[in-house]
Amino acid sequence: VQLVESGGGLVQAGGSLRLSCVASGFTFDENAIAWFRLAPGKKYEGISCISDTNIDYATSVKGRFTISNDNAKNTVYLQMNSLKPEDTAVYFCAASVGVNRCPYLSYPNMNYWGKGTQVTVSS
Repeated sequence: VQLVESGGGLVQAGGSLRLSCVASGFTFDENAIAWFRLAPGKKYEGISCISDTNIDYATSVKGRFTISNDNAKNTVYLQMNSLKPEDTAVYFCAASVGVNRCPYLSYPNMNYWGKGTQVTVSS
């Protein structure tokens, strides 16, 4: 199982980025894919998740970020709009296997992780 993120970069406040997570070695059926982020000096924050039955967002990103998937491409996207400097972090995708609903987004609940992509939002 491999998860590879891409799409990070440097953007001004108010701008947009779209992150991609390509999965190999498994399909999205009965698995949940989530996006987490890790900012300097902070803990992992689960920000969004998509599964067969539901989509979740953290309060901090609700209304600004949108998660979606393309099963044909085995890819999950995170469209990030109205970015703020506090969104600066390394963004990771992670998979929780054998579930048809997003779990509580915490580090131990995820089985596989990508290596992350840096998002930097300048003020």
